[in-house]
Amino acid sequence: MKRRKLISAVLTFVPALFTTSAKARQKQSPEEGFKVNAGEGRYHGHIRLKGVNSNVLDVKVSGKDTDGQLAIFEQTGLSPGRGTPLHIHPYQDEIFYVLEGEYFFKVGTDTHRLRQGDSIFLPRKVPHAWTQVSQQARMSVTVQPAGKLEEFFVTMAALEQEPTPQQVAKLFMDHQMQVVGPPLKVE
Repeated sequence: MKRRKLISAVLTFVPALFTTSAKARQKQSPEEGFKVNAGEGRYHGHIRLKGVNSNVLDVKVSGKDTDGQLAIFEQTGLSPGRGTPLHIHPYQDEIFYVLEGEYFFKVGTDTHRLRQGDSIFLPRKVPHAWTQVSQQARMSVTVQPAGKLEEFFVTMAALEQEPTPQQVAKLFMDHQMQVVGPPLKVE
């Protein structure tokens, strides 16, 4: 008899856990839509990177806005001839949409040149890298789920000096990414 009472009490309590959890998640997301103006970021202002490149990132939709499900950034390229090391995101897919300029991407063993209006999908767990080709460039980056990429950008911007390749690799690892090769050379 005691066993039935215990099971009954547990079964009564478990749904309350899920309801509370769902309510807590809803409170983290905005209650209404929002607008982010051109040339502005929703959080952090302009994030000026150090290390991989010196590009500027603006958070348009934060993982804070979506309970970690999605993040969207606008990246203004200020680093012709520079880009990311070959790396892997074990948990996130990325979509890049070129708004201005030209980029060179490697996804797995394939390479692609992207120009204004082109987009590319980078699946999780697939090694990839990109390099800015043109003098001026800008692209939208969508990450799903958001993961720790926003925190990575904030950390890279806060560095006092350019990090070494070893420090870059550690920062990648600390933010759910793994460097698996050198930066991409433009072909």
